[in-house]
Amino acid sequence: MEEPQKCYLNTVDLEKDDPLKSTSPQISVSEFSCHCCYDILVNPTTLNCGHSFCRHCLALWWASSKKTECPECREKWEGFPKVNILLRDAIEKLFPDAIRMRLEDIQQNNNIVQSLAAFQKYGNDQIPLAPNTGRVNQQRGGGFFSGVLTALTGVAVVLLVYHWSSKESEHDLLVHKAVSKWTAEEVVLWLEQLGPWTSLYRERFLSERVNGRLLLTLTEEEFSKSPYTIENSSHRRAILMELERVKALGVKPPQNLWEYKAVNPGRSLFLLYALKSSPRLGLLYLYLFDYTDTFLPFIHTICPLQEDSSREDIITKLLDLKEPTWKQWREFLVKYSFLPYQLIAEFAWDWLEVHYWTSRFLIINAMLLSVLELFSFWRIWSRSELKTVPQRMWSHFWKVSTQGLFVAMFWPLIPQFVCNCLFYWALYFNPIINIDLVVKEVRRLETQVL
Repeated sequence: MEEPQKCYLNTVDLEKDDPLKSTSPQISVSEFSCHCCYDILVNPTTLNCGHSFCRHCLALWWASSKKTECPECREKWEGFPKVNILLRDAIEKLFPDAIRMRLEDIQQNNNIVQSLAAFQKYGNDQIPLAPNTGRVNQQRGGGFFSGVLTALTGVAVVLLVYHWSSKESEHDLLVHKAVSKWTAEEVVLWLEQLGPWTSLYRERFLSERVNGRLLLTLTEEEFSKSPYTIENSSHRRAILMELERVKALGVKPPQNLWEYKAVNPGRSLFLLYALKSSPRLGLLYLYLFDYTDTFLPFIHTICPLQEDSSREDIITKLLDLKEPTWKQWREFLVKYSFLPYQLIAEFAWDWLEVHYWTSRFLIINAMLLSVLELFSFWRIWSRSELKTVPQRMWSHFWKVSTQGLFVAMFWPLIPQFVCNCLFYWALYFNPIINIDLVVKEVRRLETQVL
């Protein structure tokens, strides 16, 4: 009886020393094969139905079929498939050499790399938030941001109603009325828009009942004498320079956003959308096709000369514009390359006194667009897709150019009411949409980190 008992105890001891050998045969690669490529699973992704596939195989299947269903049993998946981390780590520990060789082959295949990038982009657009994570994020920040969105939406609606219900129609602005038909009140309105300093001479023009016909006949000598008595040479020079522009055009030149929109409705809408979606191409367009009237005032506003330390009114400063200096060009090109939306924000900041709420909406929108652009660059960097940047830039340039050409061709056919809706939507509601996009990007980044 002692010999069988001893053999039994020896067997038990062997099983304790090497339990894998005693409980199962050796594990083979075929037991962890993908049912698409029939090779070892790489970044195994498990679907709702329980089947697992290589992530790049699933991406290739999705790219070719555009179906959100299992390649084997055709059951639709819910949400966006995730990598099975436990299975992936187990396979990488059991078969490190095979995984390394497969990863090298995958990275050298451009078709697979592009399919993976497109598949991940599709997943990012689906806002891959797990139910628990979503509830935590909503409790943590959803109430605050929903309150901000509600408040901004209310302000945007009020501004929209104000502009549409304003008694002053765009066709009643002085930019559409011949200067010879201006009344004395309209002459004073033209004068006041040159800056706060013109309040010194408002009563003098009203008492003399200076209408448009009389304004056209006034000279510098008459402005310096009684009854006008404009003794300040810079004030007198500013009035005369603007008067020369009025004489040349026959109407009042646009000096704010609404007057520019009234004179150039198509261009203003085009610029608004171009500066939002592609600020660099939009500014390049201004340089090439609207240099004197728009680009020069823009660059002198955002990159002013340092020696101009006087606190002149903005419109007065923009009356006599010279060619930018090298220092101005250098500052502009640095901001143009790295922070194009900051240029728009700085320009809007200088117009706060003229457009109180509208400038604030533009500044907020520029900040949000800068953040979204940084998120885009971060995604490209984190996914090691820097090689695709030239191709992305070319496709973006082609897209914006064709859209601009399309708008230019069909612009005369678009009703004015539709144009106004698009203009005010881009001006007041885009910041609200961009706030929501920034919040989603932050939550998505938190999800990826977790």
